Amino acid sequence: MTDKVPVITIDGPVGAGKGAIAQRLAERLGFHLLDSGALYRVLAVAAAKEDIRDDDADALGSLAGKLVVRFEPSGDPDEPLDVILDEQEVTQAIRTNEAGEMASRISPLTEVRMGLRDLQRSFRRSPGLVADGRDMGTVVFADAVLKIYLTASAEVRAERRYKQLKHKDIGVSLHALLESIRERDERDMQRAVAPLRPADDAFTLDSTDLDIDAVLAQVMNLVRQRGIID
Repeated sequence: MTDKVPVITIDGPVGAGKGAIAQRLAERLGFHLLDSGALYRVLAVAAAKEDIRDDDADALGSLAGKLVVRFEPSGDPDEPLDVILDEQEVTQAIRTNEAGEMASRISPLTEVRMGLRDLQRSFRRSPGLVADGRDMGTVVFADAVLKIYLTASAEVRAERRYKQLKHKDIGVSLHALLESIRERDERDMQRAVAPLRPADDAFTLDSTDLDIDAVLAQVMNLVRQRGIID
């Protein structure tokens, strides 16, 4: 039964490093991987193709329940997973500003979150799953064997994102990034449906002063303590 398959959830605010840690952890354990945040962007791209407005909650919820999505390793742990929608790669399409803005507008909708919930849970397959997002441990996989809440100061998260974008020759203001992150935090934490917060039984890790290797080492210690691996 799928409910016996172990799940490790990694929740936290934007820019905390959830995706990078989740990829490395899944690879280390040989588990499947779910980037739940990407699903909202995938839905945004799919909705645009179907000419569905971002305020048409019923149509968005219905479409969410029909998505056929899978993730594949990108070959670079520092880059997002390759995303396949209906056998077509949409990795770049979902990373556009337009997709991100629409995803932000539709993600608080109850119909959307409910429509995507079954899709998210379908990623739970043997031998196990690492799921990163904002409500993985509190809502989607409330029975997860290990729940981690990964956070960092808004200033450090903005600096990390700034460096990523500069490396890609994308011009951006550090101040604007910081303000955007603070606004996103407020929106995620205050939304009525599945607000961002640590699960009651989650381990909180602050990565403000830690690099990826140090965070992963702490996560692996928790994995061993929980008996997920020897």
